[in-house]
Amino acid sequence: MAERKAPLQRKALKARKRAKKKKPEFARQESWRYIKLKENWRKPRGLDNKMRRKIKGWPPAVSVGYKGPKVARGLHPSGYREVLVHNAKEVSAVDPETQAARIAHTVGKKKRVLIMVEAKKNKVIILNVKAVKEPAEEKEVQPEENKGKPEAEEKKPVEKVEKQKRTRRRTKTEKGAEGQ
Repeated sequence: MAERKAPLQRKALKARKRAKKKKPEFARQESWRYIKLKENWRKPRGLDNKMRRKIKGWPPAVSVGYKGPKVARGLHPSGYREVLVHNAKEVSAVDPETQAARIAHTVGKKKRVLIMVEAKKNKVIILNVKAVKEPAEEKEVQPEENKGKPEAEEKKPVEKVEKQKRTRRRTKTEKGAEGQ
């Protein structure tokens, strides 16, 4: 049964690609006229709005007819359905034939490693794999490396020059009080 689903998903992806070619890039009304308006789509509202009324000569508006095929909705470009995973238990519920796991962004390194191990065991594909590097052991610096350089060439600490502190200006009343 799993063998049959793979070609269906490939067909669905191809159908989605064909539908996307026909779909125009929707622009916000009058965005081409005014610099202050970005091209980000906004639904046209208004009584006399030409785009809302779908008048000939005006750009197309977003509508249900531009939807992609139902079988392709929610599919990842790889052809698998995405399943959000928070821990290793949830990986075992993922069907490796039709679904792929996406590790939630709140999961830390420890759990991420456990999830990846469980996914390998169950042959589940992880969509957002991040290579987790274990802290490498630091090599100890040996004193032999410093023997090649003479002591005169070693960096000497730079002496700091102290600046005089700025004093606050006294007002006339403070000066007068000081004299008394």
